[in-house]
Amino acid sequence: MSKLFSQLTLRNIVLPNRIVVSPMCQYSSEDGFATDWHLVHLGQFAIGKAAAIIQEATAISPEGRISFWDLGIWKDEHIEKYRQITSFIKSQGSIPGIQLAHAGRKASDNRPWAGRGQLSSQHPNGWQTVAPSPLPFQDDDMTPVPLSDADINRLIEDFRKAAQRAIEAGYQIIEIHAAHGYLIHQFLSPLTNTRTDAFGGSFENRIRFLLAIVDVVRPVVSEGSLWVRISATDWAEGGWDLAQSIALAKTLKDKGVDVIDVSSGGAVKHQVIPVEPNYQVPFAEAIRRETGVTTGTVGIITSARQAENIIADGQADFTLIGRAFLDDPHFVYHSARELGVSLDWAPQYSRAEKTITSVQRFTSE
Repeated sequence: MSKLFSQLTLRNIVLPNRIVVSPMCQYSSEDGFATDWHLVHLGQFAIGKAAAIIQEATAISPEGRISFWDLGIWKDEHIEKYRQITSFIKSQGSIPGIQLAHAGRKASDNRPWAGRGQLSSQHPNGWQTVAPSPLPFQDDDMTPVPLSDADINRLIEDFRKAAQRAIEAGYQIIEIHAAHGYLIHQFLSPLTNTRTDAFGGSFENRIRFLLAIVDVVRPVVSEGSLWVRISATDWAEGGWDLAQSIALAKTLKDKGVDVIDVSSGGAVKHQVIPVEPNYQVPFAEAIRRETGVTTGTVGIITSARQAENIIADGQADFTLIGRAFLDDPHFVYHSARELGVSLDWAPQYSRAEKTITSVQRFTSE
């Protein structure tokens, strides 16, 4: 029996399989509002039977966007379109999730297809960035303004309000983005956090911002599942590493976090990442083994058999897949067929699927 197609219970929700759509930025919003592009983009994965769909990094404040064109959830007016998206995802038997984020010093970026690079604060679509410390990501980036204690407290409240709006919009999974060199990760890593106050220096101080966010978000997500995405290592000497990730995961589990979504990298430009299939899986496996927390793994997972082996071998509890879903929105159906699992297609598509299956059987005989 396929482990990949077994159910997974997370607090009050049940994933029908272990294949989750990873957050993928679309850079197709204005003033933070979702559009029909987001409805169709996310909706196609629900039709395709993904267990859960985690919406792209959605900014808790305007200056928290990676780019001017990112989704946001900093005002109540954003909720209406999100309700349409979550309603459709649920109607197809999938679980809607959202990733709450603040980009910190990596904000004010351009869209990838328009020549990626940070836009200056004088640019019509740019703004002054903020961070734990006045360290730019790249040499030619603007220097971010260090956050004051008052700023930090405001951001913690912004995360709480964003989570509340997300719940009102119908999301059942709330993921806090603490990875990829964005604001929370900037606090975690000693390479990007040179503060000497209560939010810098020791491990306990560097994780303080994230823990404060979890403390205010967990009560809001009382009926849903709370996830945190982390970068398990900076892939750079003297940076955040697996040992610190394990220690953090233990604390997050004790605070009621249901899932650690394990990624890596993004904090500094001089990182050296050996990108290859399963390159991040050992981090998820180690965190799962050492803490007992439910873990998801992500990164260059492109086939059914690869994902099946990860789950069957106990390396992670589920897989998060991005690019393979862009290539094939019906990745789950095709994975089921490859693994010999019976999975009913949406009735609107079932006749076509049966015809294709019959043709394949005929041509193989």
